[in-house]
Amino acid sequence: MADIRVTVWNENEHEKTIEAVKQIYPNGMHNAIREGLEKAGGFKVRCATQDMPEHGLTQEVLDDTDVLFWWGHCKHEEVADEIVDRVQKRVLEGMGLICLHSAHFSKIFRRMLGTTCSLKWREAGERERLWNIEPGHPITEGIGEYFELPHVEMYGERFDIPDPDKVIFISWYQGGEVFRSGVTFERGYGRIFYFSPGHETFPIFYDENIRKVLANAARWAAPRIIKEHVCPFVEPLENIKKS
Repeated sequence: MADIRVTVWNENEHEKTIEAVKQIYPNGMHNAIREGLEKAGGFKVRCATQDMPEHGLTQEVLDDTDVLFWWGHCKHEEVADEIVDRVQKRVLEGMGLICLHSAHFSKIFRRMLGTTCSLKWREAGERERLWNIEPGHPITEGIGEYFELPHVEMYGERFDIPDPDKVIFISWYQGGEVFRSGVTFERGYGRIFYFSPGHETFPIFYDENIRKVLANAARWAAPRIIKEHVCPFVEPLENIKKS
């Protein structure tokens, strides 16, 4: 069976400008995610960053991508609309899309969902408990009833998204809030997973449970079909009797 072709896209700004982030992710969050996928096995992984020509997402790259991971934060509006159009078309044709943490405000996530995707937030380094409420789902394979992250940025409800196809994880935070922290959608022929952990000042993408979820999600989101969306005129299969 061929490896799943993954592109990990990262804004890659904080790793260059914030010393604390450089210390945690000296090679960028994209490479930490890549390392986790490669350790899981079954993936062929490339990385792309926003400062590359065409944000690293040329048509050739997307045509060679089964699943696209997306992490962005402070430069959402600097992503070119033509690149968003290109990614959206590819998702509708069957490419998987996994949006992480602050990518809830990315152009592509808002485009695919059609809502503001706003939420409550607080950066206090508090504990998060992620409850696995779909233990039979492929994304939660090998994950227990819950797992915890010791220090995170809080994301809280209300999360302005359409009703998900599935809520996979619900998070509780030490400060009291709850959040639909892992949700799935289908758009066109493509599958989408949003997963909220991943704030840049905490080493979340090294956590073994997080890495297991991301690998599971990539396998789940891999295309079942790649098919262009068209609106064709068709001749009738049977004779139409006119009255």
